[in-house]
Amino acid sequence: MNDTPSHSTHREWRALLTNPVALTVMGGVAALLTIIGPFGTDMRLHLLPRFGYWLAMVVLTYLVGFGVNRVLERWTRSMHATARVMIVGLATGIAVTPVVTALNLLTFGYFPSADEWPPLLLQVLGSAVVITLMFEVLPEPGGAAGTTTTEAGPALMDRLALDKRGALLSLSSEDHYTRIRTARGEELVLLRLADAIREAAPTQGLQVHRSHWVALKAVTAARRDGDRAILTLSDGTEIPVSRANVPVIRDAGLLPR
Repeated sequence: MNDTPSHSTHREWRALLTNPVALTVMGGVAALLTIIGPFGTDMRLHLLPRFGYWLAMVVLTYLVGFGVNRVLERWTRSMHATARVMIVGLATGIAVTPVVTALNLLTFGYFPSADEWPPLLLQVLGSAVVITLMFEVLPEPGGAAGTTTTEAGPALMDRLALDKRGALLSLSSEDHYTRIRTARGEELVLLRLADAIREAAPTQGLQVHRSHWVALKAVTAARRDGDRAILTLSDGTEIPVSRANVPVIRDAGLLPR
């Protein structure tokens, strides 16, 4: 199993293309552009071909932009918001320019002349920066409307498919892989447990076994098992606690003294 950034992005693309909300939004944007008919498309294309053109433009540029954002996210996470928007926006603009050019060439047989390239690039790059800024200030999908967060979520979530991202419950080592459990499911990722624990920050947790780490808020019950212990998580998963770590969970208040 390979969990490179490209594989993670491919999973997220598939999740987006099967997400009814995302498809509805992209279809709505395409429909609006079809009605408005910008850049002379209302004069050059009939209604259905025009909708097909704008739908392809919206979906392809969004997927490319989303991929660029995901690839750069890990390296720009610690940057100031302004620098992050500029870098991601410019990279997105550069990446979508070939897509826009190819789609225009296929649809209209149009390829910009040398004199037309500078204004076209400025238009695409400027639009990409504005759109990136919108994504920066809008709340994440699934977040509460009108609320903001001052604490970044675990970087570990970037390794999971969108439908598996949720409150972190536990990490378990399986050979060279780590099983990441969240409130929305679990996934096996090619990653050392020690690295996964580092990427779990700022979630508070404990390594209770050489092969297991748990998020403190996910523990709903604890019981002794001889000289060891067992923790039960909110999803019903039971995690063993090694003998050496029983004092650790006792000090954390998970077991009576």
